Amino acid sequence: MNCRVCGSNYFPNTLLSFTDMPSSAQGFPMVETLKDDTGSDLDVFQCLSCGLIQLDAQPVSYFKEVIRATAFSKEMCNFRTSQFKIWVNEYGLLNKNILEVGCGKGEYLSILNKSGVFVHGVEFSDQAITVCRELGYRVTKGYFGDNDFTLPVSQYDGFVCLNFMEHWPEPNQALTHLHSSLKDGAVGLIEVPNFNMILEKNLFSEFIADHLMYFTEDTLTFILQSNGFEVINCTPIWHDYILSAIVKKRTKIDLTSFENCRLKIKNDLNLFIDQFNYKRVAIWGAGHQSLAVISLAELSGKIKYVVDSASFKQGKYTPATHLPIVAPSTLNSDPVEAVIIMAASYSDEVAKILRENYSNNLKIAILRDYGLEIL
Repeated sequence: MNCRVCGSNYFPNTLLSFTDMPSSAQGFPMVETLKDDTGSDLDVFQCLSCGLIQLDAQPVSYFKEVIRATAFSKEMCNFRTSQFKIWVNEYGLLNKNILEVGCGKGEYLSILNKSGVFVHGVEFSDQAITVCRELGYRVTKGYFGDNDFTLPVSQYDGFVCLNFMEHWPEPNQALTHLHSSLKDGAVGLIEVPNFNMILEKNLFSEFIADHLMYFTEDTLTFILQSNGFEVINCTPIWHDYILSAIVKKRTKIDLTSFENCRLKIKNDLNLFIDQFNYKRVAIWGAGHQSLAVISLAELSGKIKYVVDSASFKQGKYTPATHLPIVAPSTLNSDPVEAVIIMAASYSDEVAKILRENYSNNLKIAILRDYGLEIL
């Protein structure tokens, strides 16, 4: 079996092997079933590539359901109340639609609801869904790792997924599915048991069949980033037992400003070149930026040659636009009326060389990132 997250191989041999372990954290036998209750073996592996600690095992039968005893802890309820309010206020989620992935019997839906958001839960357990609906909460039956489960696309402004992801046998599929149900820029709160703390305190008892994956800050960040989320913050909470990550749905970057910039620079260059006789303008610089500008500004039919001080480029031609690349001495043997410097961070140095060594009548311009500067 390969890593559940990145698909790479494990380190050779197991990290740990446990025998006669509980087969699940929720499988409490009754008197009449004691004779059928047997222990199971757990083998712990680490991914050679991403470093994730994980079990090489099948999930427990109820891995799609959330079972929690939060309602019995007043301290945890108070903590979540404060945490959710801060999260909602800090990320502008007041009166927004928030999804809880794995809402159980609504223990956290009730707290979220008091934080000034509109809550919607997803849960697989029919019994838990009945409890939630009796409490008046909107809950949909399903599990994000199932292909036949759907929610309206791009409906939610935020989500929470608390101590649930470590149970998932195919976490990439579930996270990608969740990603599609979120609005652009949606903010999430994802929490898992903190393996950094488990390592520090040698808590061997934290291994259980229910938890297929054991996340450190690094491996939690890796899986979230690999599945379309920017990790805003990842920090231990709740006596360091929990890793809490605030994430944002990654969206496509808008690069229309690049095209606007290209059109401006193309216009600036052509206005400058048009002041001179046909093919009486040279470009200094055959670096990748100047090569791109020559192509994208469509200058090949207007430029006499390209000057570059690198001897290995001289005597060759610019890719795609086929302008001759020449040595600086060509400015004397075959002079031009103007030079456009496209030498990036070396542009001012080149301008000084031109002033000191070539005709005072030579017009000089430098292509800056903001446009053309006429000297």
